[in-house]
Amino acid sequence: MAEKTTGRRSKMEKEENMSETVKTIIYAIVIAVLIRSFLFEPFKIPSGSMYPNLYVGDFLFVSKYTYGYSRHSFPFSFPPFEGRIWSSEPKQGDVVVFKFPKDNRTDFIKRIIGMPGDRIKLENGRLFVNGKMLERVEGENFVLRNPFGHAERYHQYTETLPNGVKHSILEISDEEREDNFEEVTVPEGSLFVMGDNRDRSDDSRVSVGFVPMENLVGKARFLFFSYDPNEGAWYKPWTWAKKIRWSRLFSKIN
Repeated sequence: MAEKTTGRRSKMEKEENMSETVKTIIYAIVIAVLIRSFLFEPFKIPSGSMYPNLYVGDFLFVSKYTYGYSRHSFPFSFPPFEGRIWSSEPKQGDVVVFKFPKDNRTDFIKRIIGMPGDRIKLENGRLFVNGKMLERVEGENFVLRNPFGHAERYHQYTETLPNGVKHSILEISDEEREDNFEEVTVPEGSLFVMGDNRDRSDDSRVSVGFVPMENLVGKARFLFFSYDPNEGAWYKPWTWAKKIRWSRLFSKIN
């Protein structure tokens, strides 16, 4: 009789332990979804359009609360509602993640250059906002390896936006295809965005066009990991440490 009681108690304890484990997993999933939806969401940089500030292989956190919330703040763009709630105005110079306006599924990351009502144009590589050419100061050249392993040398400048925000940009030359852009006026409720790697960016000058504020996912805040995909090899574990860009870990995004 004692053996049956002990066996029954042991079975009940196992069931209770299993129940607690399931509850813990459910709680963890709910907390993760809430953090991702309302606070921070991780993103990986897939292309070189934001060099020299964001590298291919950078992983960053985007704050979801900075500009309030739209349907694009949530997984699968659900629930379906229009506009933004608890919103605050983005600023010129902010680096933002947004949904590509033409499909609302693909994530892009660019820098805000033009606010609603601003007039934007490029002339021989020089950026004009509301009729005034922005100041840029040339610094040291920046060298990148292209997909074929060849070094490409870029001119690096510090550009100053009308609100005083300074950031680094790259130019191959001032005679590339997108270095001349006729003046446009940013519509109400939209933004004009550009990549910092000016001659290697698909942005508001090209297929992206104006970005509705509703499409903002959040503001890029800081890097939490970075690796160089061109260093070492995944099948050689002893080279993995060389792939990590240690100096970029936990750095703030400007």
